[in-house]
Amino acid sequence: MNQINNIIGAGVLLVLFACGGEKNQEGKVTLSGDLANAPTGLVLLSEYLDDRTEIIDTVAVNDKGRFEHTLELEKPGFYELNLYNERVVRLALYEDDVHVTYDFQDEESLETEGSWDTEQMAKVDELTRVYQEEINALNTEYYEAMSAKDQDAIKSIQERAMKMEAEHGERVKETIRSMDGSFAALAAIGMLNPRTDFQFLDSLMAQLDERYPNTKTIVSLRQQLEELRALSVGQPAPEIALPNPEGEIVKLSDLKGKYVLIDFWAAWCKPCREENPNVVRLYHQYKDKGFEVFGVSLDRTREAWLDAIEKDGLEWTQVSDLKYFNSEAAATYQINAIPATYMLDPEGKIIAKDLRGISLENKLKEIFN
Repeated sequence: MNQINNIIGAGVLLVLFACGGEKNQEGKVTLSGDLANAPTGLVLLSEYLDDRTEIIDTVAVNDKGRFEHTLELEKPGFYELNLYNERVVRLALYEDDVHVTYDFQDEESLETEGSWDTEQMAKVDELTRVYQEEINALNTEYYEAMSAKDQDAIKSIQERAMKMEAEHGERVKETIRSMDGSFAALAAIGMLNPRTDFQFLDSLMAQLDERYPNTKTIVSLRQQLEELRALSVGQPAPEIALPNPEGEIVKLSDLKGKYVLIDFWAAWCKPCREENPNVVRLYHQYKDKGFEVFGVSLDRTREAWLDAIEKDGLEWTQVSDLKYFNSEAAATYQINAIPATYMLDPEGKIIAKDLRGISLENKLKEIFN
């Protein structure tokens, strides 16, 4: 089961820049607040740096629960206000002062006012909260099905998980679109998959680069995306030429004229083996209509590879250099986890990625029906 990504775990994505509005010329933001029924302890202000937070100051609170703290900001940033280790408030700060109110006897009382970017950040937090609840509920069902060894339920849950992940990705993109240029949108980018959401990210970075030319972070991100461009939807699939089980070199390009699923798998990969019956079923259903599979094994030994082919009834083209993740094909296609798939059209262009289960079935229905 896939777990939700850390929403601030995107590394260089957190070296931020201005989005919209007029920059605070003084480079200062005032953080103030009113806290009711507060316990004893400290109020700590931390800054998100790459994939961690770092405490940058202690905020003084008077006996009436009020505080005011000034930050010197050279660039936009994500911050975290830890209220006595009882409640954490996430903030997106750059141009606007922000005021926080909270009653420790009422969990629903938290309010942040004044910072439009922080308001946009709240959209990301709510999106994350809802998705995490969905994942937790599905995980509970999954473990119950595993305990009962209910294979039909397990398969159904896995299909629902993939559908849920796809729908979540669309909600993330819609949320980013709704932010109207706020840099807080960058807090959500870590929830997107650059393999499958390349076009969206590429367009977003291009727009930001046009608005903020020569910004170091944007330049870095665009360079990273450039590395993925050759494998994006619409691009011609790079050639693969590897030995088949008989030792003969077989080329991917030999299958031009058909819709081809490049299937990176291995005998030792349990999710791959669990997916194989689905691919076998769909192969038999569509092979006479122009569907072919090109299996690329990341196995280490010939014996394990051939045994899995026989046991799983894999009748399509199979190749491997038996070099595990050091495979030439894995490097070319930037494969660092399996199962992984690419769908090609008859001209050899990439039309989809990471199709499995119901998503593969739906794509084949779309193509052939």
